[in-house]
Amino acid sequence: MKFSIQRESFLQPLSQVVGVVERRQTLPVLANFLLVARDNTLAVTGTDMEVELVGTVSAEVAQEGEITVPARKLLDIVRALPDGSAITFSVSEEKATMMAGRSRFTLSTLPATEFPATDHVETLEEVPLPENGLKQLLDKTAFAMANQDVRYYLNGLLLDFRGGALRTVATDGHRLAVCDYHDKSGLEQDRQVIVPRKGVMELVRMLTDEKKDVVTLALGRNHVRLAKEGTKFTSKLIDGRFPDYEAVIPVGADKQILVDRGPFTQALQRAAILSNEKYRGVRLEAAAGVLKIIAHNPQHEEAIEEIEAEMNFDSLAVGFNVTYLLDALMAIETEQVSLELKDANSSCLISPPDSDLNRHVVMPLKL
Repeated sequence: MKFSIQRESFLQPLSQVVGVVERRQTLPVLANFLLVARDNTLAVTGTDMEVELVGTVSAEVAQEGEITVPARKLLDIVRALPDGSAITFSVSEEKATMMAGRSRFTLSTLPATEFPATDHVETLEEVPLPENGLKQLLDKTAFAMANQDVRYYLNGLLLDFRGGALRTVATDGHRLAVCDYHDKSGLEQDRQVIVPRKGVMELVRMLTDEKKDVVTLALGRNHVRLAKEGTKFTSKLIDGRFPDYEAVIPVGADKQILVDRGPFTQALQRAAILSNEKYRGVRLEAAAGVLKIIAHNPQHEEAIEEIEAEMNFDSLAVGFNVTYLLDALMAIETEQVSLELKDANSSCLISPPDSDLNRHVVMPLKL
């Protein structure tokens, strides 16, 4: 195996793919990239057995072949080479040699046959979506996913295809984020799939807000796949049933607070500095057109913030995790936000005032 490539061209797929390579692995080969040189194309593959990324780029292939090499070492070397370096990569006698100018590096290898290839992904449905639309759906919900919860189905994001539309949902049991895509998704049949946390994070990295180009989500029985500009993403799906999230969304909450999102966010950020580091609790006291934000900590320090707000009730006091409130506010783009509650013990629905496309539910905290 032998190929030549410019440093910048080589760096692109290596950087795109390295995110899925875990620092600690059960199999030594999972710490490696699979390099496949064929037909003047170089394919770089990384996997953790759950999520696989393949980046392809043009290269001058003198001798076709495939090999695996240590992922992070290869990336670090290519990154550290001078701009514009011409790299020659070759393999002989189970060693990989990389030359650039007067630099020479020899890397250990493992056979490509040891690299776990993704099972053949049988595509059942294909869903075309604008790239920026899919990115928005993920950005507005992904933060609410659980991390290493024993309820494994919460450690991911639900893609809920219903009535030809797409909704993303994430929850960690303490909060819930729901975002609807208003155009038709093109999927005739109703279906729910759960993409694991790591797969969601890699998708967020891959997609951009600016581009309105259509990307295609290919859904299989156990996999989801997306291809975009020389990068192919494949993730296993979480085999489990997502909880009935609609039962958690408050219905008939008659107490509403309307507040300017910017000042509310800034006041929460300041109050959070003196909140309890473990519980991150703040108390919201609403009365007479003023929303008061109070934070305490075990050192008997206190923060009190007051902002103007519109409300349709006399008074109410309720506690929340300030991080959950801030995450929800960051995902909403309108100038004003609506907070709807029944009482001090009920969860709070946070959303834009005149839209239910982007909704966030936060459970109360006893302070």
